[in-house]
Amino acid sequence: MTDSVIYMENVSLIRNGVYLLNQINWVVKKREHWALIGLNGAGKTLLLNIVNGYLFPSQGVVSILGKEFGRFDLRELRKSIGWVSSSLLERLLRNDTAFEIVLTGKYATLGLYDQPPSSDEEKARWLLKRVGCDKLGNRPYAILSQGEKQRVLIARALMADPKLLILDEPCTGLDIFAREQLLTMIQELMREEEAPTIIYVTHHLEEILPEISHVIILKDGKPHSSGPKKEILTSSNISDFLECNAEVQWVDDRAWLQLKNLLK
Repeated sequence: MTDSVIYMENVSLIRNGVYLLNQINWVVKKREHWALIGLNGAGKTLLLNIVNGYLFPSQGVVSILGKEFGRFDLRELRKSIGWVSSSLLERLLRNDTAFEIVLTGKYATLGLYDQPPSSDEEKARWLLKRVGCDKLGNRPYAILSQGEKQRVLIARALMADPKLLILDEPCTGLDIFAREQLLTMIQELMREEEAPTIIYVTHHLEEILPEISHVIILKDGKPHSSGPKKEILTSSNISDFLECNAEVQWVDDRAWLQLKNLLK
């Protein structure tokens, strides 16, 4: 448990007698990057809220970054976790510049209330360059493209040097060119020696990069399957998950999905 980034044993979340999450067993080890897959309503967001310490499970054992729930201040735990999501994007102060948005990641605030030290400003500029947005620092966040906003949010999440980084459907709303550009940037991040463990949440198999080693599929609040990527992303397993005829093809170590015979 102590050497795992995420450790969940028989975790359930119950509300009004209804199991929203049921018997989740999930272990993410250091140096592993995982994809989390599930259709709408599968329970992905609830699971992520538990990982981030915003929800406490009704049953089971949870340990994140070696800190067991119930024995550690979850507010402190959150400082080691970066979470990039579209919901955060909508909450940010849209008149702030990209540079200011990145700076807020150090303090986990939605806005700057004090003058940050020069070392933090230098780090924010370096992170903007790292995600390919060094020329956008002075532009208002509101006028950036969707892809640029996602890059800025990733830089913001990296500002606090997280040990765990959750990318929650980062390619939503991007055209194919912006998507591949963002995925290339994420791929470069995954390849870095000191990269945080990354959980990549998506509906689309083709977004699962070669550097992602494992996959967990969530269905109706339960784990449908989990394990090494090539063992999970098979035509038979995905067909069973989607309850339809599906074919998975591999091109350059990325999975591409084709659904068949949907129209009758």
